[in-house]
Amino acid sequence: MGITYIEGQVQGPTGKKADVTFLVDSGTTYSLIPKETWEAVQLKEKRKMTFILADGTSVERGISEAYLILNEGEGHSPVILGEKEDEALLGVVTLEIMGLVLNPFNRSLHPMRMLM
Repeated sequence: MGITYIEGQVQGPTGKKADVTFLVDSGTTYSLIPKETWEAVQLKEKRKMTFILADGTSVERGISEAYLILNEGEGHSPVILGEKEDEALLGVVTLEIMGLVLNPFNRSLHPMRMLM
């Protein structure tokens, strides 16, 4: 398994867009938008949630809603409002909303087999 990055954009409620390089992380629940990016597109915190990091520590972060645009698809998704130095992550909820799955062998996104 390797590290997979994809290029995309995040769009805020006013229509402002910003380019983002996402680390695809199928072990992350929500996608994370870095602080300078979510501030630039004017996302606003709607609620707070507590998340467990890989080392077991807990952090509380703001949650918002953003429109994400990828080459493979686009759609609205809940997002974590990152803090300074946080890396952009593309989480499993966003992947599922867009009907995408990560192929770990060639590190690419593909349409998910959808069930009704």
